[in-house]
Amino acid sequence: MTVLAGALVLSAFTAPTAQAAGTGITVTGIVVNGGKPVVVGTSDVKEPRITFRVHLPAGYSTADFSAWDAEPYLYHGTTAEKGALNGSLQASYTCYETAARISDCEGTLYIEPRYRLDSNNDATTWKIGVATKLWGANGQPKKEQYTTAPGGVQIRRWAKATVNASPEPVKKGGTLTVTGSLKRADWVKHTYTGVAAATVKLQFRKKGGSAYTTVKTAKSSASGALKTTVKASADGYWRWSFGGWSTTGAATSAVDFVDVR
Repeated sequence: MTVLAGALVLSAFTAPTAQAAGTGITVTGIVVNGGKPVVVGTSDVKEPRITFRVHLPAGYSTADFSAWDAEPYLYHGTTAEKGALNGSLQASYTCYETAARISDCEGTLYIEPRYRLDSNNDATTWKIGVATKLWGANGQPKKEQYTTAPGGVQIRRWAKATVNASPEPVKKGGTLTVTGSLKRADWVKHTYTGVAAATVKLQFRKKGGSAYTTVKTAKSSASGALKTTVKASADGYWRWSFGGWSTTGAATSAVDFVDVR
């Protein structure tokens, strides 16, 4: 088995074959993070797993890594070539030879939000690019191609919720006020700011029970605040649950137990 290592830019969750006509190299089966969206906060580095397969043209061998290169990536630019040069998110990968002209590759992406995500507009569907090169004896590419594969991948802003129910304890049949907040990562300010106009579920689990049920929904305020009232009927646990958007990850608060007397 031949093992090859290299550098990789951020790729897509799942993409069909990307054919680089100028090189004859194909990249197939690209999978990132198990097919799930990549959700990124304000400071923690994210390292989602990536796998893909490289097929080389006749006359080239996976045993000679210095003769070829194949890198999938995501980009915002107008063309795949410009996208490869601007805003790429670096990672590392290793390729394992499975046949004379086929390698299976795996590795992890490296997403540092403080330096690689500098706009909240980065929370969107990114285009999928594939760069392939055939190297000459002088160390310069004799053939190279940048192509765009169908599909895309969502990068989302991390969200978090809080909850507080009062009064505690509460009389049975009395009014319980449940408050909280919904915030998400702001990649410009490097902090969490309120999510406005989000529909958030208020959920309840009776003491001794195993499942939560949605009691009602509420809209978050301009600052991300949550508030509603319910009638207290039994001891149990209250929480807020937000399903997420294409730009924002899902969030479920911790629970607040209320004793009903």
